[in-house]
Amino acid sequence: MDDNREYFLCDICANKDFSLIYNFSLHLHKVNFSDDLIYDEIVEEMYQCTNCKKTFTKKHLSEGLAEFRKNRK
Repeated sequence: MDDNREYFLCDICANKDFSLIYNFSLHLHKVNFSDDLIYDEIVEEMYQCTNCKKTFTKKHLSEGLAEFRKNRK
Protein backbone atom coordinates (compact mmCIF):
# COMPACT_ATOMS: atom_id res chain seq x y z
CA MET A 1 0.00 0.00 0.00
CA ASP A 2 1.49 3.31 -1.01
CA ASP A 3 1.30 6.36 1.20
CA ASN A 4 -0.54 9.30 -0.27
CA ARG A 5 -1.20 12.57 1.54
CA GLU A 6 -3.97 14.89 0.43
CA TYR A 7 -4.30 18.41 1.77
CA PHE A 8 -7.39 20.52 2.24
CA LEU A 9 -6.81 23.45 -0.12
CA CYS A 10 -8.31 26.91 -0.15
CA ASP A 11 -10.94 26.97 -2.90
CA ILE A 12 -9.87 30.50 -3.92
CA CYS A 13 -6.07 30.28 -4.19
CA ALA A 14 -5.27 26.55 -3.61
CA ASN A 15 -3.09 27.36 -0.60
CA LYS A 16 -2.71 24.58 2.00
CA ASP A 17 -1.65 26.75 4.99
CA PHE A 18 -4.21 28.10 7.45
CA SER A 19 -4.15 30.11 10.68
CA LEU A 20 -6.49 29.36 13.55
CA ILE A 21 -8.82 32.18 14.57
CA TYR A 22 -10.87 32.11 17.77
CA ASN A 23 -14.05 34.08 18.46
CA PHE A 24 -15.15 34.39 22.07
CA SER A 25 -18.66 35.44 23.02
CA LEU A 26 -21.34 35.16 25.68
CA HIS A 27 -24.93 34.18 25.02
CA LEU A 28 -27.02 36.00 27.64
CA HIS A 29 -30.60 34.99 28.36
CA LYS A 30 -33.19 35.17 31.12
CA VAL A 31 -34.84 32.23 32.78
CA ASN A 32 -38.44 32.14 34.03
CA PHE A 33 -37.68 31.71 37.71
CA SER A 34 -35.16 34.55 38.11
CA ASP A 35 -34.48 38.11 37.02
CA ASP A 36 -30.78 37.31 36.80
CA LEU A 37 -29.20 36.73 33.45
CA ILE A 38 -27.78 33.32 32.64
CA TYR A 39 -24.95 33.10 30.18
CA ASP A 40 -23.22 30.49 28.06
CA GLU A 41 -19.63 30.98 26.95
CA ILE A 42 -19.15 30.26 23.27
CA VAL A 43 -15.81 29.68 21.59
CA GLU A 44 -15.86 29.41 17.81
CA GLU A 45 -12.91 28.19 15.79
CA MET A 46 -12.34 29.43 12.26
CA TYR A 47 -9.46 28.81 9.92
CA GLN A 48 -8.06 31.55 7.69
CA CYS A 49 -6.05 30.97 4.53
CA THR A 50 -2.61 32.52 5.04
CA ASN A 51 -2.52 33.65 1.41
CA CYS A 52 -5.91 35.13 0.44
CA LYS A 53 -7.38 35.44 4.00
CA LYS A 54 -10.61 33.55 3.20
CA THR A 55 -12.06 31.95 6.33
CA PHE A 56 -13.44 28.43 6.71
CA THR A 57 -15.45 26.94 9.54
CA LYS A 58 -14.34 23.79 11.29
CA LYS A 59 -17.40 22.06 9.80
CA HIS A 60 -16.36 23.06 6.28
CA LEU A 61 -12.87 21.68 6.86
CA SER A 62 -14.23 18.42 8.28
CA GLU A 63 -16.57 18.00 5.33
CA GLY A 64 -13.69 18.55 2.90
CA LEU A 65 -11.55 15.93 4.63
CA ALA A 66 -14.52 13.51 4.74
CA GLU A 67 -14.83 13.92 0.97
CA PHE A 68 -11.17 12.85 0.59
CA ARG A 69 -11.84 9.70 2.63
CA LYS A 70 -14.96 8.92 0.63
CA ASN A 71 -13.13 9.29 -2.69
CA ARG A 72 -10.22 7.07 -1.56
CA LYS A 73 -12.43 4.03 -0.84
